[in-house]
Amino acid sequence: MPTIQQVTKYLEEFAPRVYQESYDNSGLIVGDPSAEVTGIIVSLDAIESVIDEAIAKKCNLVVAHHPIVFKGLRKLNGRNYVERTVIKAIKNDIGIYAIHTNLDNVAGGVNFKIAEKLGLENVKVLAPKKQNQMKLTVFVPKENTQAVLNALGKAGAGKIGNYEYCSFRTEGTGTFRGNEAANPAVGAKEQLEEVSEDRIEVIFPAYLEGKVMQALRQTHPYEEIAYYLHALENTNTQVGSGAIGSLTEPLSGEAFLKYLKERMDLQCIRHTKLLDKEIKKVAVCGGTGSFLLPKAMGKGADVFITADYKYHEFFDADGKILIADIGHYESEQYTSELLRDYLTPNFEGLPISITDSSTNPINYFVK
Repeated sequence: MPTIQQVTKYLEEFAPRVYQESYDNSGLIVGDPSAEVTGIIVSLDAIESVIDEAIAKKCNLVVAHHPIVFKGLRKLNGRNYVERTVIKAIKNDIGIYAIHTNLDNVAGGVNFKIAEKLGLENVKVLAPKKQNQMKLTVFVPKENTQAVLNALGKAGAGKIGNYEYCSFRTEGTGTFRGNEAANPAVGAKEQLEEVSEDRIEVIFPAYLEGKVMQALRQTHPYEEIAYYLHALENTNTQVGSGAIGSLTEPLSGEAFLKYLKERMDLQCIRHTKLLDKEIKKVAVCGGTGSFLLPKAMGKGADVFITADYKYHEFFDADGKILIADIGHYESEQYTSELLRDYLTPNFEGLPISITDSSTNPINYFVK
């Protein structure tokens, strides 16, 4: 059986924790990383009922979207649902792992799952983030170029959007002279050498710097490697908030709301006034997303789907876009399906299931 650490490492290959927002608390909240996993319950929230279900099903890991602990706990005496949940998990050796805004902020994550449910095409990150990439420039003997490029690509360098192993190279001549203590891979010490070299340039996510540099050092033949690193201002199209895509066919405002209600299994939708235009381009943000309205409008979205809109914020639509508030739980409910489907193929034979109970704290009176 895999350990908790092996499971969480796999999750973080999909949604690295470095991409969580500063206020967040993603990661292993309760549990021993070295413990073997007997089964996994996937849920939007890790609350007492989910821990009870894990106990009943003999599962010792709960993977939840929302962290049960956002702020530091100063006492653990069971006075509220957070403390009771943590106490029960500890007493029963159940790990709680949260994968929150880091899963919101990656392509293929929460917002892309919503887009999938809505059948959107050409889906992209709505508000890509900047300043999270680096560029490596390194000089390599021509006969070693491909080996170095392969190692860098395997370490995660050279990934741009849907493309991998991207690089640029130029040919040139490198010169060096080693002193008496040197051990040159080419030529002799204390002798000026000229070597035909390639200048290689690749970009990579900043959090992979250690892994990329290790791959470089393991494959580059020189005793002293000539390289330099640059932090980039580039926008990373694979990391950021929200998602935007297009319907296969445009719909009227009313028809779209009916479509949205059906596809997302909603009881109700809070929305702004229907506009006299068809809906084609759709922007989404699971959970609280009003901060993304300017981005949605700037990219020409006809509708913005999110949750937790306040009364005065609806006025910001200003007759230019349809805002549809579908509820926090409702917008993120398929995250559990996303996580289950990601984990299952890699951990065959390990029981992995979505929680049987709804953790939505909000009820609707519809009679």
